[in-house]
Amino acid sequence: MILGFSTFTWVHVLISLIGIVSGLVVLKGLLASDQMNGWTAVFVVTTALTSITGFGFPFDRLLPSHMVGIVSLAVLLVTILARYAFHMRGAWRGIYVVTAITALWLNVFVLVAQFFSKVPALHAIAPTQSEPPFLVAETVVLIVFVGLAIGAVRKFHPQAI
Repeated sequence: MILGFSTFTWVHVLISLIGIVSGLVVLKGLLASDQMNGWTAVFVVTTALTSITGFGFPFDRLLPSHMVGIVSLAVLLVTILARYAFHMRGAWRGIYVVTAITALWLNVFVLVAQFFSKVPALHAIAPTQSEPPFLVAETVVLIVFVGLAIGAVRKFHPQAI
């Protein structure tokens, strides 16, 4: 154990961080109309693994984190279909952009929640994650991602793969 976390927890966190970083690179590509093929594969795989490994932690009931994982996997399925099965043609271009950004937002949503759970100063101001500081932080993140999604839908016009 390192810092009180199990090896499994560290692997899950590392995969999650790779998913977020690669997702930000993909987002930058979307805004530049660049397909970012390799980065997209890393993003999709690590984001799926993040959700899948989230179910590896002990639990006795379905938690909100599990619901986020289920939603994330469903969103990723549509992302994969839009990109690789339908080659981002027609409406699938916009669907791909929106679902890819939604998957990234879900990762960042959980990251913010974990910060409020694990960082003592943040936990002190929002111990139940229903207090205004937490809600404001998550709302700001959502607004930023909605704005980025709108921009990416407008700017992402790649050649079909």
